[in-house]
Amino acid sequence: MITREELIKIGQFNKPHGIHGEISFSFTDDIFDRSDCPYIVCEIDGIFVPFYIEEYRFKGETTALFKLEDIDNEVDAKVFTNMDVYFPKSYLTDGDDYSAPGDFFIGYTVVDVHLGTLGKIVQIDDSTINVLFVVDRGTSDLLIPANDDFVVSVDEKSKVIEMNIPEGLLHL
Repeated sequence: MITREELIKIGQFNKPHGIHGEISFSFTDDIFDRSDCPYIVCEIDGIFVPFYIEEYRFKGETTALFKLEDIDNEVDAKVFTNMDVYFPKSYLTDGDDYSAPGDFFIGYTVVDVHLGTLGKIVQIDDSTINVLFVVDRGTSDLLIPANDDFVVSVDEKSKVIEMNIPEGLLHL
């Protein structure tokens, strides 16, 4: 089973293009073009499902048209409208320039140098210019700016981000 922690979000499908099952794709990273991974992943009913890429072609700097295997008509393609598209981290290499935060940090534990463990990152809010980590505190969510200036260290093996969050920021 594929988990969210194994994936990075690379964009979103838009709407079907034509009648042969092509889907317009707005991407934030073209890693699918720079790797030998034969599939992308979409979340359907809470389950991450791989879809094999039959072919794709670029339409612009941040848009491509995808043809997925077994999606052969407009009706089948319409299911993917506005669906987030993910890429497996296992296909990333040291040379890949994937600009975090994306979904890369989902599942990481945030530890403040003064307050200790704050919780796990459950979502990345990139709806505004200031990207936020959404941290689950059990009873409520905490919003923490995903600012490089606040990050002390990142331990990818233990999935821990140590931060030095300015005093008062967590109480806004």
